[in-house]
Parts: sequence; structure tokens; C-alpha cells
Amino acid sequence: MKIGIIGGGSIGLLYAYYLSNLFEVTLYTNTKDQADTINSNGIQLFNNGIVKQAKVKSFCVENWTGEDEWTIIAVKQYHLEFLLNKLMKVKPLKPINFLFLQNGMGHLKYLEKLDVNSILVGSIDHGAYKINSYSVEHNGIGQTKVAIYKGEFSLPSSIFSIPHFPFVKEENYYNMLLKKLVANAIINPLTALLKIPNGEIIQNEYYFQNAISLFNEIKEILNIDNADQYFQQVINICQNTSTNRSSMLKDIEAHRPTEIDAIVGYILDQAALNQKEAPICQTLYRFIKGIEG
Repeated sequence: MKIGIIGGGSIGLLYAYYLSNLFEVTLYTNTKDQADTINSNGIQLFNNGIVKQAKVKSFCVENWTGEDEWTIIAVKQYHLEFLLNKLMKVKPLKPINFLFLQNGMGHLKYLEKLDVNSILVGSIDHGAYKINSYSVEHNGIGQTKVAIYKGEFSLPSSIFSIPHFPFVKEENYYNMLLKKLVANAIINPLTALLKIPNGEIIQNEYYFQNAISLFNEIKEILNIDNADQYFQQVINICQNTSTNRSSMLKDIEAHRPTEIDAIVGYILDQAALNQKEAPICQTLYRFIKGIEG
């Protein structure tokens, strides 16, 4: 099976490395320079002090033709609208199948407009850090949860047997994304503002009390049932990635835009839609946007 991956960041590099062990993978990057570097050096994976390498074809995203059986979209949410407008101008000879791997739920509004064969959405628990244009550190092994948004689930069964890189099929895409959204909405802005690794949210009693208050506000806005399960997942992620720095913190440190609109912005939209107050989420959103600005 041929799999295309669009996005040369940490997630794109990570997935290109692991999937290339079983499939014919092509990585589509934003720049020709990065594609040329990957074609020359392959993709390097750093994991627990061990360095591994995989040979992967790479092209600039302008060369995407939709000829792969599945295309994985691994760009940040704020790049998605521009990218999809570009991709939808392509007229491939075979049906298009997409798997979207974005944080938050703000990207769902773009998927509704796509006239394609099948769309899957994913939720990622892995930790990854981009070292350079062709090297990535896998600093937290988790799962890739995938669910149908539209069409049929036609990923090959072999994708569920990749060593150290498990895929799990979920039945309900909304519940799957909602669980990750809640975790991201607590961990990302708090770690980004406090400049702390994930574990400190639950290790510091004062930070932890703020996390509880934030969760209580979110669960009311999103009408979450089984609230204990949702908050336990936040605790589990903080424990399992205790030394990791969140993606939002890394974006701020690198002076990049964050995904605050896709995460907390989505919650604020839901609060406005349902006429609910969201003072903590509003405060966090404004602080992060202020730092971005």
C-alpha cells in the first residue's frame, strides 16, 4: 500500500519513519530543501539513546497528486484551510482517502466541506520532538486512535501491528476527539504559560487546583458525562509524559503560532453557542494570544 504523509514537522517525520517499515511512504514537505535533505539522509529516529534510520521518498507538497491509497494530513490546524484549498484543486485518477491528525476539534469545520471518498480522524498520544529537518525524537510512546468521520474504514489490518507504534480503532470520532480536546485544553495552555513540563501540573498542588477548576468549567461547557474518566485521562497523560514539554509550550519557545484557536478557541465557541460563561478559558486564551502577538 502507498501512503502519503503531508507535513514535515515532528508528527510527519515520526509517522513517516514508522509506517515506512511496512508501507511505501512518501513524505510531502512545505519546502524543497527539506524534501531534498530527507531524500539524501533518510529519516533519523532517536529513541532512548538509540538512533535508527529509514529511507523515505520526499517531495514538496506541490507534487502531491492524490495517487496514494491513503494520505495522512499532519500539519498544524492553522495551516489546514490553505492546504486543503490547494489539495482540492488536484483531480486524481482514484478516490481520495484522508486521515487527519490535528489537535483540538476546530478542524472539523473544514472536513465537512470535503468531497472525498473517506475521511478518518485521529488522536495522538505519542510524544515527538523535531531535532532538525530529517530527525525526530520519539520521547513518549502512546497510541494513535482513529475513527471514521466519513466513508469506510479501509486502512490495512497490518497497520495495527507496527512494533512500538500501536493504532487503535475507535467507534465514535466525536467522543474520541472530545477526550483529547479536554486533555489538550488543560495541559497545553497551563504548561505554556507556566513554562513547565507536563508532570508539574499534577505534582504542584497549586497548579493542580487550577487544573481542577479549569476542568470543571470545561465539563459544564461541553456537557461532559463520565467526568471522572475524562479527568483521570488528564492525570494519566501528565504522569506518562511527566518530563515532556507540551506542543504549545514548544511553539511559544520557538516563537511559532500555537493551536490555541483549535483547542481553547473551540471551547469558547461552544460556550458562546450555548450561552455559558467561560472566564477561565477566556483568560487562558487571551494570555496565549497575547504571547503570540
